[in-house]
Amino acid sequence: MSTTAPKRLANLWDDARAAAMSEPERLVYRSNLLGSDKRVTNYGGGNTSSKIWQKDPLTGEDVEVLWVKGSGGDNASIKLDGFSTLYMDKLRALKGLYRGVEFEDEMVGYLPHATFNLNPRAASIDTPLHAYVNRPFVDHMHPDAIIAIAASKNSKELTRQIFGDTIGWLPWKKPGFELGLWLGKFCEENPNAKGLILESHGLFTWGDTPKECYETTIGIINQAIEWFEQQTEGKTIFGGAAVQSLPADQRRAIAARLMPKIRGFISEDSHKLGHFDDSAAVLEFVNSNDLRPLAALGTSCPDHFLRTKIRPLVIDFDPANPDVDKVIAGLGDQIAAYRVDYQAYYDRCKHPNSPAVRDPNAVVYLMPGVGMLTFAKDKATARISGEFYVNAINVMRGSSTVSEYQGLPEQEAFDIEYWLLEEAKLQRMPKPKSLAGKIALVTGGAGGIGKATAVRLLREGACVVLADIDESALGEATAELGKVFGADFVRPVKLNVTQEAVVIAGFAEAVVEFGGLDILVSNAGIASSAPIEETSLELWNKNMDILSTGYFLVSREAFRLFRQQKIGGNVVFVASKNGLAASPNASAYCTAKAAEIHLARCLALEGAAEQIRVNVVNPDAVLRGSKIWAGEWLEQRASTYKTDKDGLEEMYRERSMLKRSVFPEDIAEAIYFFASEASAKSTGNIINVDAGNAQSFTR
Repeated sequence: MSTTAPKRLANLWDDARAAAMSEPERLVYRSNLLGSDKRVTNYGGGNTSSKIWQKDPLTGEDVEVLWVKGSGGDNASIKLDGFSTLYMDKLRALKGLYRGVEFEDEMVGYLPHATFNLNPRAASIDTPLHAYVNRPFVDHMHPDAIIAIAASKNSKELTRQIFGDTIGWLPWKKPGFELGLWLGKFCEENPNAKGLILESHGLFTWGDTPKECYETTIGIINQAIEWFEQQTEGKTIFGGAAVQSLPADQRRAIAARLMPKIRGFISEDSHKLGHFDDSAAVLEFVNSNDLRPLAALGTSCPDHFLRTKIRPLVIDFDPANPDVDKVIAGLGDQIAAYRVDYQAYYDRCKHPNSPAVRDPNAVVYLMPGVGMLTFAKDKATARISGEFYVNAINVMRGSSTVSEYQGLPEQEAFDIEYWLLEEAKLQRMPKPKSLAGKIALVTGGAGGIGKATAVRLLREGACVVLADIDESALGEATAELGKVFGADFVRPVKLNVTQEAVVIAGFAEAVVEFGGLDILVSNAGIASSAPIEETSLELWNKNMDILSTGYFLVSREAFRLFRQQKIGGNVVFVASKNGLAASPNASAYCTAKAAEIHLARCLALEGAAEQIRVNVVNPDAVLRGSKIWAGEWLEQRASTYKTDKDGLEEMYRERSMLKRSVFPEDIAEAIYFFASEASAKSTGNIINVDAGNAQSFTR
């Protein structure tokens, strides 16, 4: 029984701020306010509109224009360019072209003909739902509290009981032109209604001003939240708890063990990214007696199952007897059974013109006592899919407590999932970048070469774990790269590569964040300079610990993960020209770098049969942005070559055959080559990025 009641939604409307805006700007403002709270609508879900009178750019006359959220937008972050604009008179004229429900999809092809002011933003399938509501301002949201009503077996009766005549109700109908006509008819017949609930779908509300529309939306959702609080008070939720949650550290440890195995099973066609959620809402559901029967019913709202598939996979696990090895041994059979079940669902429901069956693997994996794992083509989608399933859990929580929860009928769900219009949207998606779906861990990630490497990999769509011993620099680098590439793509791990337990724990943390590993860039570094008789054992061991033992420890963990996943892997060592060509007064450093190179060759032999590639990039004289060159090493090398700090880079440039300086970005480019499919047939190889040095030519 839950004792935590959700807070009411706050009315965030600011009259002074809104008064200074144009009508389109107030639409953006309203949308952003509504999208800022996941209790109002999920990511990308719902839409808003305003009917605005504007000058026609051709005639100069005032015309009524529908501004409506365009296809693929998100209310929380949408800007003016995220809205489609269409002539209302042309949208009304489309009614005369409508040939009936069996032809309604063809109406989407007419929407571009109604475009106002050459707006390139594609109109969504929900455009008629807004156009034919005879009010100037309309919100369509997916609040958990409302969908809990909409997904109840007696949703029509509940709607009347809670809202009276204020909010109407319509039975389930796939979004499109016909539903738009239904909405228009309802509004004409119920002029005093402030909105309506769509069965198994969501909420429509409207008003004569943007503020009235917004406040109606917030007020209706709060009314539903309050009603559910009263009705669920003292009642058993989800049939009560069947099991108890494991401690948080054990939950994460189990997730770290399972995620690479799941990822390996489901990444044959394309690599997947993972997300772990053990929030209170998730644990209440996965620990409950009703977990399996409710999960089997599937989700109701189309926005939910388009992200999560029609139903999740429940992992067989007893937290009272936490035998993780047994779970791992049975995972393959469970995942295979899910695929067979999904194929049967496709075969039962497909039409002659249905698109080919898509990836048959589960998106959502529920584990009693542990939490929820979600996998998708990228980290953001995996995270958002998890958020959508939390929405579904909240819906099931409400519906099953006050009534009987019902998922969308299987055929209706299929017709949404394999809708030809949905398929067309998928086909318009941009081609994935070269490292999309790949996970990289970069040691020394907060330094010059490490951060440049992270940037290069991120630009190609990889997710990157920055591993570094310098916590301050690590935080700054993570924030910087997260701002540029998105927080979903970057994670920090404080890592001392010389400490075995720390390395093991750091890799486990990385796995929980992204689901596995594809690329290891071993780059953590140190440099020292001293004549042999002045080289202390401490200095010698420090070089060996970081540059030899450290590279061994991180490689060993990477190999363990690669072999669990069974989808190949990629290791790139950042060694040095000094590993091939001796330098005076640097015996410890040069020897350790030579050890790195030979370790890479050994690992290339060990990994080749399992498509694990290991290669080496040898930089030389990368002064700019390097933490190594910011300390004593710079002074020591300047002293060795009898120059000063300012002259050292010039000396290195002139010493090179090409007479060019080498920068961190140059090393990153070579690392990307080895990390990408461009070098798919290379292992055990070395690239020197040193502007040319005959001594380091490989032989």
